[in-house]
Amino acid sequence: MDMLPAMDFGSMIRGARLEAGLTQSELAARSATSQATLSAYEHGRKVPSAATLQRILAASGHTLVVENGRRPVRTPSAAANARAARALHDVLELAASLPSKLMPLSKLAPNPLV
Repeated sequence: MDMLPAMDFGSMIRGARLEAGLTQSELAARSATSQATLSAYEHGRKVPSAATLQRILAASGHTLVVENGRRPVRTPSAAANARAARALHDVLELAASLPSKLMPLSKLAPNPLV
């Protein structure tokens, strides 16, 4: 699952760079990227990959840490699973009853205009 676009990487990168006392050019050289790309990340014009973000943060003396979310994982009850299974079964039965090829409209319903 890709969660990176939901975060403000520009502020994160800029804050790490400033805290380390580095210019964009210095951090770019340390992180094997260009100053222009680093600027684009800081201004939100580009989104770094997770590997690039980790490399940039490491070059500024920071680390990228992934933490568990605040919401607990919910396990559905047996009754909820049974309801979902019944609903899926009903949908599959309905799909199986549909014609497999397109039928002319005249065979589906009589035309009241004729």
